[in-house]
Amino acid sequence: MKVGIVGLGLIGGSMAKSVKARTEHTVYGIDLDQETMTLARLCGAIDGRLDGETLPRCDLVLVALRPQAAIQWVRENGEKIAKTAILVDLCGVKRVVVEQLAPLAEGYGFAYIGGHPMAGKERGGFTASSEDLFVGASMILTPDQRTDMRLLETLQAFFLDVGFAKLTFSQPEEHDRIIAFTSQLAHIVSSAYVKSPEAQRRRGFSAGSFRDMTRVARLDEEMWTELFLDDADFLTKELGILIGHLEEYRQALEAGDEKRLCALLKEGRERKASAGGN
Repeated sequence: MKVGIVGLGLIGGSMAKSVKARTEHTVYGIDLDQETMTLARLCGAIDGRLDGETLPRCDLVLVALRPQAAIQWVRENGEKIAKTAILVDLCGVKRVVVEQLAPLAEGYGFAYIGGHPMAGKERGGFTASSEDLFVGASMILTPDQRTDMRLLETLQAFFLDVGFAKLTFSQPEEHDRIIAFTSQLAHIVSSAYVKSPEAQRRRGFSAGSFRDMTRVARLDEEMWTELFLDDADFLTKELGILIGHLEEYRQALEAGDEKRLCALLKEGRERKASAGGN
């Protein structure tokens, strides 16, 4: 199979490396940064450049760009994608992307499905990418009534081959609602938490808890701004819930209410236990 990858940052670069390390597929890649293109060729992550000549040959096209850039790329290049090909976007939000890419794909005549690999690092770019980023991770796909079962079987085989442990199927709205809590809220909390003046005076006083809370504050602010705004309705709801719970802890502390504080902590521990997993 010939695979085209648009964008060779952390996700696209890791996808290219994973495909080359674990399969016999041919990979064509493209990135605006020429140094990234050079590195990708030198390390064997891609077999060649994804362009007007190689794009029509691709059986699978993975678009690993920010939402609006992904939409724009498909709008400009859709006519070059083979009608037998499958297009999968790898964006971190789904509603805004799917609602624009689905009709574009239908108009151009190729198959499309939204996707989101549940893997990442606090550092981005091709230099941070790795062939094992997706090992054990979940790949989310958002099929609709037009999605062919054979397409899903093809994608399942492909994503499992490159290291994913399972496929998770969702609807774009459900995806965005849940991801607002599991990913986006965590990034906002981390960013806000590290703004305390004590963060600059904590040396010798911090260990695992501080590292866990601040790890994702080292983010790409432009990318996350776009993702947050694309999911602002669900994200603001989650922020409201969190702020309400934080206020409960603050009130218990101010009142010196030992019983109430202990009950809040117990409730949190039990919620974590019932949620399971990581």
